[in-house]
Amino acid sequence: MGVRAAPSCAAAPAAGAEQGRRPWLWPPSPPPPLLLLLLLSLGLLHAGDCQQPAQCRIQKCTTDFVSLTSHLNSATDGFDSDFCKALRAYAGCTQRTSKACRGNLVYHSAVLGISDLMSQRNCSKDGPTSSTNPEVTHDPCNYHSHGGVREHRGGDQSPPNYLFCGLFGDPHLRTFKDHFQTCKVEGAWPLIDNNYLSVQVTNVPVVPGSSATATNKITIIFKAHHECTDQKVYQAVTDDLPAAFVDGTTSGGDGDIKSLHIVERESGRYVEMHARYIGTTVFVRQLGRYLTLAIRMPEDLAMSYEESQDLQLCVNGCPLSECIDDGQGQVSAILGHSLPHTASVQAWPGYTLETASTQCHEKMPVKDIYFQSCVFDLLTTGDANFTAAAHSALEDVEALHPRKERWHIFPSSGRAGRSDLSVGLGLTCLILTVFL
Repeated sequence: MGVRAAPSCAAAPAAGAEQGRRPWLWPPSPPPPLLLLLLLSLGLLHAGDCQQPAQCRIQKCTTDFVSLTSHLNSATDGFDSDFCKALRAYAGCTQRTSKACRGNLVYHSAVLGISDLMSQRNCSKDGPTSSTNPEVTHDPCNYHSHGGVREHRGGDQSPPNYLFCGLFGDPHLRTFKDHFQTCKVEGAWPLIDNNYLSVQVTNVPVVPGSSATATNKITIIFKAHHECTDQKVYQAVTDDLPAAFVDGTTSGGDGDIKSLHIVERESGRYVEMHARYIGTTVFVRQLGRYLTLAIRMPEDLAMSYEESQDLQLCVNGCPLSECIDDGQGQVSAILGHSLPHTASVQAWPGYTLETASTQCHEKMPVKDIYFQSCVFDLLTTGDANFTAAAHSALEDVEALHPRKERWHIFPSSGRAGRSDLSVGLGLTCLILTVFL
């Protein structure tokens, strides 16, 4: 390309050839863009130093990009936005040094990598960019910029641990510890009550003569937090799922910060709340006549509460007196081949075990606890909307739960392979028990 490498750079390939190895060659097909950029930042740039003129600043561009993205976590809210800002800053830096880096292999590889990453992340070429000074990017109202990276021994940093909790159906509860229960809990109960957030649900009976209940009201209180937001209250009831807080606003925080905001995904049916200042995401849906809720929250915040706040369903599960339990902690019996007492029990006309299983299997091919919850709900209520509720609950788990290997929970059966996943009491109910 008209630029000769320094002798010291040529020495390494030659030495390799003397030992019977082929000289280093650029691979015929480029590595994945992100891997390419990491290679550039971790060592390949030094090879480029030998053949680039002094004024080519591609190494500085790459170093800045790595600094801007090293703390980002793809599982957290705002990752795509922050990553796109960093990419645009990286692209701008390469453009400013393009003339000086003409003919530089490292520079052209970086440009290619940026283009591929922008395409993968659907980043627009025009938009805000990150500052190349990491100190300027500190945002006191972004949990991930101040509390989202924890120091560990040896100076290493790692992202925070996130917890997931969900409530759906009549109602089925998945706690922060991945325990799964079915509860009565009629009336108002606290799901979460810590120093940052309060979530209360109200459950009402689904059908006369049954202890099965479902959620028809959800109240969420985002507590005031320094300069990030005033206290904001959100309330949803059946047939009234607003896309705003009770004061009529859709966000918290001053100006364009939006440290807390509501996004309406489906009018009157599905909203999301994103609280950047506490790294928390909440999904609320209405399916049929009832509501569902899913939440992801950093563990250190979720466990920050006083002794008097210990009655939290997401933390400790339902009180034993409120659990619908068949004595085995699961509903395998109603889905097995031997049903001596429950096979003849039809909790609702029109559904048998076979027809309920078939309908649920269409939406949920994996016969995990969500599938069993769907079957249970159809048999106890006859409401087909509970099929959609179980399916949506599983989708919310896949969107919010930080650990893919824990998305599916299977009933406790004493089999090997349960791994370290705690299934707690499991799905606790038999149809016969519900109607006692």
